[in-house]
Amino acid sequence: MPKEIQAAVAKVSKYAVRESGDTLEVVERPHGGLSLVLADGQGSGRAAKDLSNLVAKKAIALLADGVRDGAVARAVHDFLYHYRHGQVSATLNIVSVDLSTQSVVLSRNNPCPALVVSDGSVAALDRPSEAIGTRRRMKPVVDELPLTSNLLVVVYTDGLETAGQRTGQRMDVRAALADLLQRGQADPAAVANSLLQRAVELDQGRPNDDMSVMALAVRPWPSDDLTRRMVISFPVP
Repeated sequence: MPKEIQAAVAKVSKYAVRESGDTLEVVERPHGGLSLVLADGQGSGRAAKDLSNLVAKKAIALLADGVRDGAVARAVHDFLYHYRHGQVSATLNIVSVDLSTQSVVLSRNNPCPALVVSDGSVAALDRPSEAIGTRRRMKPVVDELPLTSNLLVVVYTDGLETAGQRTGQRMDVRAALADLLQRGQADPAAVANSLLQRAVELDQGRPNDDMSVMALAVRPWPSDDLTRRMVISFPVP
């Protein structure tokens, strides 16, 4: 049976800062599938945005040329390290649906784990991982999952994980995701929006950092219609 790939992102900038330091990019893979890149630049505001833009666009260009995900992360690290002389850092998540291998590949240079939902349970891919840019040698943590139906993957930037710490109610992202699933919210858009909303609430409506949540799901597609569609919502102040 055909499968449908669903992806959704929800993001918000730090309170009173116009520009988010997080950047998301999407590209179709040359041998089939797609890759989503989420980068979080050090700090906040325009400087952080410029940095995350630089990282994400470099990663997207390499992915579009057919470079493998792990090699992309290493190359982007090397570029950033030499370009900024090891003085700035950025986190980098690459989530790919690779149709040539029929797998979902998660490449992570981010201390925050990736969350995976399969058979209704939430697992954290939490092997130690570091941001890129500040050390001479750096490698990503790479996990590969079978492209099976009813798989859900969630990655996020650290603003989500630190939400609520000012009031001693730091967010437990894994528990929040499990609660959403218990209430029947497994749609990627609902998951991304609900997790972001919960984080903003814990920060009392004033996000203490840039926050981004990316959710990707693999679902059965009981149809002969293979039209591809993308929907974007981008409010402009």
